[in-house]
Amino acid sequence: MTSSSDSNFKQNYQTHLQHLKLKGLQPKTIEAYSRAIRRIGKYFDYQINELSEKQLTNYFSDLLTTHSWSAVKLDLYGLKFFYQHVLHKPWVNVDLIKPPRAKRLPDIVTLEEAACLFRATHKLSYRVFYFTVYSLGLRLGEGLRLEVGDMDADRRRVHIRAAKGNKDRFVPLPDTTLDLLRRFWSVHRHPVLLFPNRKGGLKGSHAATTPLDRGGVQTTMRKVVYACGIKKRSRCTA
Repeated sequence: MTSSSDSNFKQNYQTHLQHLKLKGLQPKTIEAYSRAIRRIGKYFDYQINELSEKQLTNYFSDLLTTHSWSAVKLDLYGLKFFYQHVLHKPWVNVDLIKPPRAKRLPDIVTLEEAACLFRATHKLSYRVFYFTVYSLGLRLGEGLRLEVGDMDADRRRVHIRAAKGNKDRFVPLPDTTLDLLRRFWSVHRHPVLLFPNRKGGLKGSHAATTPLDRGGVQTTMRKVVYACGIKKRSRCTA
């Protein structure tokens, strides 16, 4: 890679990030599209401004041998965005990319299995988090973003903000969950976050600036599922 191509790629990459933010895309989409350009740039020695259909076909064929169809689609959409909004060039459509249609139902744990998961989770913050996500039917990110002000005890409902499709919604708040969250909050007493990061320990949790770590939540869930002997693909999803 020459210094000029390196400089040009870095400049275009920063422009790519700016356009992703200005288009109001979700953080996960921004990360996926930016990761796509980093990965494609590395594959083509950071010279991606004049890619041919043959080059794209080879790249996505190679990518599919190591990644899922989801990754292939995200890289395709990310590169298309790059060409349209950064390079201002017509997009070369790769007709070969057509993921197989699949409609899968999620694995649902039984009440007994859920109870086992909660008992086997020894860290208080994770145990309360798993119970809350399960009882409210939330996605991982929705649970992590919960704030104290989202709890409406009078109406027994929870305000879920920026959910799928960047839409808000309300979900019922069971008495058991409300009582558990009240007792949990009395432990950390964070003025905003319902599940503050515990890196600073119990004493520092009230001053945390971020919620529980996403990776830690998922890793612990996998360990607990294994410990309970549950064969279903039980996990916290985005």
